[in-house]
Amino acid sequence: MSPTPQVETVSSGAEKAKLAAVAVLVIASIAAFYLLGQQDLWQRVLVLLLGLAMAVGVFFVSESGKQVIAYGRDSVREVKKVVWPTRKEATQMTGYVFAFVLLMALFLWLTDKSLEWVLYDLVLGWKR
Repeated sequence: MSPTPQVETVSSGAEKAKLAAVAVLVIASIAAFYLLGQQDLWQRVLVLLLGLAMAVGVFFVSESGKQVIAYGRDSVREVKKVVWPTRKEATQMTGYVFAFVLLMALFLWLTDKSLEWVLYDLVLGWKR
């Protein structure tokens, strides 16, 4: 038996500083939005969006951001490998689903009415 590999996460001080800067930028952007309460709304929103854009920029420069970008690229590559159904196949499968739902609704309605008849009319003797 081979030993299970240990997963180690290596995080340098610079990476931690980048992520801390992201958090500070987000908090500062939100704080600036509220501290500029006397300004016009468009100015407050502009300050908020600029601060958040800077935070996103710093995040994508960090190793975590690079991993997110790589994951996105891999996801797009996998989606391109998918064999999508033709319009005819999709329409047929949708029809099958609707037919099955209709049959199940009919079955459940008949079951409900049968149980209602058995319980109320035969067992309890209630007449409506």
